Amino acid sequence: MTRLALKTAPLLLIALLIITIVAATLPVTVTAQEPDAYVNVASVNLRSAPNNRSTVLAQLPSNTPLTVTGRDELIAWVFVQTQSGQQGWVLAQNLLFRARFSLSALPVVDTVVGGAPAPTTAPAPDAGGGGDASVPATAVPAVDNPAPIVSGSVSGGFELGGQVAFLSGNTVNAMRTAGMRWVKRQAREGDGGAFGMIGEAHANGFKILLSVIGNKDAVTDEGYQNTYAGFVGQLAAAGADAIEVWNEMNIDREWRTGSIDPALYVQLLAKSYNAIKSNNRGTIVITGAPAPTGAEGAFGLDHVWNDDRYMAGMAAAGAGRYADCIGVHYNEGIVSPNQASGDPRDNYPTRYFSSMLNRALRGFGGKKACFTELGYLTGEGYGPLPGGFAWAGNVTVAQQAAWLAQAAVRASATGRVRLMIVFNVDFTHYGEDPQAGFAIIRPGGGCPACDSLGRVMR
Repeated sequence: MTRLALKTAPLLLIALLIITIVAATLPVTVTAQEPDAYVNVASVNLRSAPNNRSTVLAQLPSNTPLTVTGRDELIAWVFVQTQSGQQGWVLAQNLLFRARFSLSALPVVDTVVGGAPAPTTAPAPDAGGGGDASVPATAVPAVDNPAPIVSGSVSGGFELGGQVAFLSGNTVNAMRTAGMRWVKRQAREGDGGAFGMIGEAHANGFKILLSVIGNKDAVTDEGYQNTYAGFVGQLAAAGADAIEVWNEMNIDREWRTGSIDPALYVQLLAKSYNAIKSNNRGTIVITGAPAPTGAEGAFGLDHVWNDDRYMAGMAAAGAGRYADCIGVHYNEGIVSPNQASGDPRDNYPTRYFSSMLNRALRGFGGKKACFTELGYLTGEGYGPLPGGFAWAGNVTVAQQAAWLAQAAVRASATGRVRLMIVFNVDFTHYGEDPQAGFAIIRPGGGCPACDSLGRVMR
């Protein structure tokens, strides 16, 4: 060391000491980090592990800010930390995430807080409110499905559409008046007419959702599943904008009696998803929507599964990996979609728009819903409703029009709904199954619901 350096070293040490003391006395500006999510229900359980039988560590009230650091494999549960430092697991569907927050980008973690977790089960049926379910659902066997060829997601804002029997000139005009951008048609596996439906919809300026069903007695056979997947892949290649993979798989009217099982459905969904995305990455894949029902106790699981139990089984079997959007049906309402109580029949969750949406999305993380059927039944203009549908005997056409508009507003405002398909626009059959009573084009050709929807969709 030089003589100059030896002389200046003590001075440098003194200067550094003075700078350190001064810096310690200066105010420190801390930039607050925006929370990743907020509790979006009245309260939610913070649990020790990602299952609904693990220890409840705390109840977090509405609007609690949270940092989210991990997830489980199904993106059903997320690992969070409160501002006070408490950590635990929360059902993802009970949270509102900040814009552009990616659940799928989170690391998969197996953190357990405060002891060993209880055995993992599928989320159980419940009334669709906050907290989480605490009663185990029917076990769903593990399924060895192929990996999805692309991560499922859905972009774009809320849009409205309608299910039609035919795209006649009157139907097209009614849909345009209502502000509809989508048309839904139902097709069967192998039906060449479905390809013509795609061209017809596009020629009239509509995007098209094809709900594709098939041979219910063969649907669990691997060979038939491959045939079905190949067909929906061809529809995607032909330009289908969205495909709903099957319909109401939880009832034996649509699925093989004695074989109703969400894990078997997810096998079909996984094959279909990869076939569709291999042919057209832009085609939206929608899970088949279960029939809203609570009838399993009366008829047995060979014939029907309650929709919430079935959806829980779908989530546990990995359906969210093979879907851009979760299919939902809501077609038994006789009160405004803004109500969460007051149905004169009872307060079963399928009676109300909000609880139907909540229970459908439970367990699917940040996935959005696609209402592939949403309608209100009225016999006005046709006569008395048949006995099995007498529950809608007091609903008027004016109420149908108002409630559909309210449902569109509410669906858009939630931020959780990508698509709402009105069931239906132009059906004319009015018998034991009074589909014309759901139609918004009424006897004589008028469409009050078109006007009410058009006002809110402008």
